[in-house]
Amino acid sequence: MTLDEVLQDIYALEDEMRTYERKYGVLSDTFYESYIEGEEPPDEMWVRDWTAWASGYELWLRRREQYQNAIQSLLSQNSTIALMIEKTARHEPIPIPA
Repeated sequence: MTLDEVLQDIYALEDEMRTYERKYGVLSDTFYESYIEGEEPPDEMWVRDWTAWASGYELWLRRREQYQNAIQSLLSQNSTIALMIEKTARHEPIPIPA
């Protein structure tokens, strides 16, 4: 997986979460906190949305962690943010450890 692929996943998940945030009127972190506490949707028709929303949020958290770990790893290899930006601006893939 490359750094760009991780970023693309993050952006797609954020778009998906925004759809649910607009529909239900709360930010994803607020929703997720109540969801993991066991709060149930008041409308049976919302169960599928809430499940997808929670799953998407969990994946978003994992991708953000993966991104942060990749950046730290690259920086520890004497890379710089400027060098990473230079490569991504030229559409050169930056492989990240699995």
